[in-house]
Amino acid sequence: MLRAQDDPLQQRTAIRSCGLDFGTSNSTVALVRAGRPELVPVEGDKSTIPSAVFFSSSHQEVAFGRAAIARYTDGEPGRFMRAIKSILGYGLFHETTPIQGKPVALSQVLSRFLAHLKRGAENRAGEDILHAVLGRPVQFIENDPAADRQAQDDLEAAARSVGFRNIEFQYEPIAAALDYELTVQKEELVFVVDIGGGTADFSIVRVSPERSRKADRLADVLANRGVRVGGTDFDRMLSLVSVMPLLGFGSRTGDGKAELPNWIFHDLSTWSQISFLYSQKVRSVLRSIRYDAARQDLVDRLVSVIDHQEGHRIIDLVERAKIALSEAPRTDIDLKNIEPGLQVGVDREGFEAAIVPGLDRIDKAMADTAADAGLAPGAVQAVFLTGGSSAIPIVRDRISRFLAGAAIRDGDMFGSVGKGLGLDAYRRFQ
Repeated sequence: MLRAQDDPLQQRTAIRSCGLDFGTSNSTVALVRAGRPELVPVEGDKSTIPSAVFFSSSHQEVAFGRAAIARYTDGEPGRFMRAIKSILGYGLFHETTPIQGKPVALSQVLSRFLAHLKRGAENRAGEDILHAVLGRPVQFIENDPAADRQAQDDLEAAARSVGFRNIEFQYEPIAAALDYELTVQKEELVFVVDIGGGTADFSIVRVSPERSRKADRLADVLANRGVRVGGTDFDRMLSLVSVMPLLGFGSRTGDGKAELPNWIFHDLSTWSQISFLYSQKVRSVLRSIRYDAARQDLVDRLVSVIDHQEGHRIIDLVERAKIALSEAPRTDIDLKNIEPGLQVGVDREGFEAAIVPGLDRIDKAMADTAADAGLAPGAVQAVFLTGGSSAIPIVRDRISRFLAGAAIRDGDMFGSVGKGLGLDAYRRFQ
């Protein structure tokens, strides 16, 4: 493909840019056409793609998104990875793990995934895309500015490695506000709530048709907050109270003096940690745990899960149960892949009780955001909700109670941030 700097016509008409929302659970890419943002197809005709990668052992191939999930769940041998975003900024991100017979770092896995997104945008645009605005949470890592900066640097380095030359960052809730602003007819003070797979972000922004024409919106942002709580945390909390006890979590040693070590159950319930459990070192630990366990039958199930690399399948079933509980009061998690006939029932009340720690952190973050802006919650005219986890009924209830009187506006749960980033990129780089 011809590079823009080699093409005089492209130099005169400007190189295309994109907005790229690399999410913990799902990702999108957006371009601007005729002044309006559009999400581009990044997996077949789909404009959203699960942030998942599968490295096939048998075919030495790499699959992304739904295809990656399908090949893993169909039992094809290989390595499955998801929620890589949650490891940005940590040393683990640069450590290697054996994949297809070679040591591969998660940074390289991320680069492969971003390259796939970039190709989707370029196929739609019909030319190279060298400029990008990438979304970022208000805090990748809480209360650690150095690690937070490292997380952004890690993401920027991965983006540069796949050919993006000019890269800017925008807070994800601000990007969502830019998308929402396209729908307003007059000035509003909007409280943007973006609760995704890995983080919950909050911004209070003045929006209007007139303000939307400005390139610099810093003065319109009254407050910005973020906490590391999201859908994957809710998955972990539900897994720990429902599935992990069937594998020995909370059971005791044979002498009754202590519970079994709980770190392995927490890792097995955390999307980004599961792949690292499939090692000989962990298997040795499990042999020791089994020796000490009062319920060796439960630990045998745990060993089977690790031996057959069933961890991602379990957490996927938990996530599906979480989603089902948004519509139904009760559902079952079918664990027949672990043991024929094994299943566990979960209900909405139990799920809501399990995630109370996360809900309380969201409540506090909303209150802190309003305080930062010097506003009473009643001063906000509208609440704009985006991010898949904002659809959870108890989450919406908490938001509605805190911002009583404000009009609730639902955005594109998985696309508002990406479209706002596309707008931001167009305005910065046109």
